[in-house]
Amino acid sequence: MRLWSETFRDGGAIPAGCAFAVMDPIGRVRLSDNRHPHLAWDEVPAGTESLVLFCIDGDAPQDGSHVNMEGHTLPFELARGDFFHWTLIDLPPTVRALPEGALASGVVAHGKPGPGVALAANGAVHALRQGINDYTGWFAADPDMAGDYYGYDGPCPPWNDLRLHHYIFRLYALDVPKLALAGRFTGPEACAAIHGHIIDEAQLIGTYTLNPALVPPHK
Repeated sequence: MRLWSETFRDGGAIPAGCAFAVMDPIGRVRLSDNRHPHLAWDEVPAGTESLVLFCIDGDAPQDGSHVNMEGHTLPFELARGDFFHWTLIDLPPTVRALPEGALASGVVAHGKPGPGVALAANGAVHALRQGINDYTGWFAADPDMAGDYYGYDGPCPPWNDLRLHHYIFRLYALDVPKLALAGRFTGPEACAAIHGHIIDEAQLIGTYTLNPALVPPHK
């Protein structure tokens, strides 16, 4: 399979409009438009019954004690792990693209609803499902933001991180029309559910930072 985007090139920067937050000269960061990027794919193999899409930040710090803390930086060598930004399942193989912002636009306090979501494509409305993303845990102790964050919520890496974050959009072709998941589910649970059902896969990587020191100067 091939996976690409008209929003950003493979290995390039994800635009601010597709991020949860952008740099701000006064408050360090501010909320952004939070649209998911355009994604398209082809060469879906014969026998594909459904598709699953993930967006994962593999550079998320595992120790959050100094995240976004004045007077501290997060070193490049700090232990890192996965932060799930999006889990979309039950995509029919006839769907070959997601227009930018079709399923996510704007930051919603307490999270967007789910797991069910409708996608209009090819003259039909398709019933898809989305898992909760890892902002659910990140905001759990914040009464103004706490809730179940379904679907896509974009990049918001720590502004004091010395590492450029990489966001992996990974698409899987499966031999089942519907994953065996019920109700509320997470990205790792969806990853476990696709084991033994993968026919093919493709990926696309975008980068993002909120640290001004990591942004190359304009020429």
